[in-house]
Amino acid sequence: MRVLLVEDDNDVAATLKAALTADEHEVDHAADGEAGEAMALSGKYDVIVLDRMLPKKLGVAVVRDLREKGVSTPVLILSALHDEDHRIEGLNAGANDYLGKPFSTRELLARVRSL
Repeated sequence: MRVLLVEDDNDVAATLKAALTADEHEVDHAADGEAGEAMALSGKYDVIVLDRMLPKKLGVAVVRDLREKGVSTPVLILSALHDEDHRIEGLNAGANDYLGKPFSTRELLARVRSL
């Protein structure tokens, strides 16, 4: 499966990319919301793993704009903001799933596979 990882924390991104690659996924990485949205618009991804708090453009705005542009690629939002209101906001913006930080890498991989 081809995964777009949009994460601004280099350490988190490296860890997630390694885990996804070990799980036999091809992974491309973007470090900010604008770059992630541009890459997502290419349509070549099976799933997008998207941090909520990103430089240049927030993850919720990215997923909302992707949906408005007709991109239906499944999106999993990752966020330290994971109370009920934030989860609902992310899902209402068009995300398919929402996972709070910190999270289990095994759970993240299972959720990616399910999407």
